[in-house]
Formats: sequence, structure tokens, C-alpha cells
Amino acid sequence: MSMKIKTGDTVMVMTGDKNGSRGKTGKVLAVSPKERKVIVEGLNMVSKHMKPKKAGDPSGIVQAESAIYACKVQLVCPNCKQPTRVGYTVNENGTKERICRKCKKTI
Repeated sequence: MSMKIKTGDTVMVMTGDKNGSRGKTGKVLAVSPKERKVIVEGLNMVSKHMKPKKAGDPSGIVQAESAIYACKVQLVCPNCKQPTRVGYTVNENGTKERICRKCKKTI
């Protein structure tokens, strides 16, 4: 499955609790197209109980990012700085480009 959100994109969380992550932005660290999920830097934090695997590894309760469904986030256009839907255009040479639906510029 292909997804319109790629690793390194800036996204905004569109759903959730008002006091939680809704409205916050972050950079996409990882994408899982099979599960249709993304991991966003600094958002959807969970506490994990970690055991040190070798000397120097962190142990105890560690904060880590958890996956969030890709349908609950929206890409922030680098040109107009607004959350937007993603469209595609096909060039004359056959390559596909992602475009912003608001400002119609290439992402």
C-alpha cells in the first residue's frame, strides 16, 4: 500500500483530546504502510518499562513515541504552512509529484 505521508514530513494531529495531542505538529520519524500508521516525533508518548540489555543501556521507565494512524494526521505544507490534503500531478516525463491542495505548489 502506498501512503501520502513520507518519512521526514511535518504533520499536524487532527483528532484526539483538546488537552492532548490535537493541533500539535511534529516530524514523521517512521512510516508503516502495512499498518497504515506513522510515528511522529514528540507526540503520542507512552511509558515503557525497559530492562538494560548491556552495560550503558537505559533502564527503568522510559518515554517513547508510539504509532498513530495516518488518517488522524494531516501534512503541513512547507510553502503555505497550513495543514492540507495531498494531491498528485504527473509530469510530461512520467514522474509523479505530490502537490498541496491549497496552494497548488509541489511539496
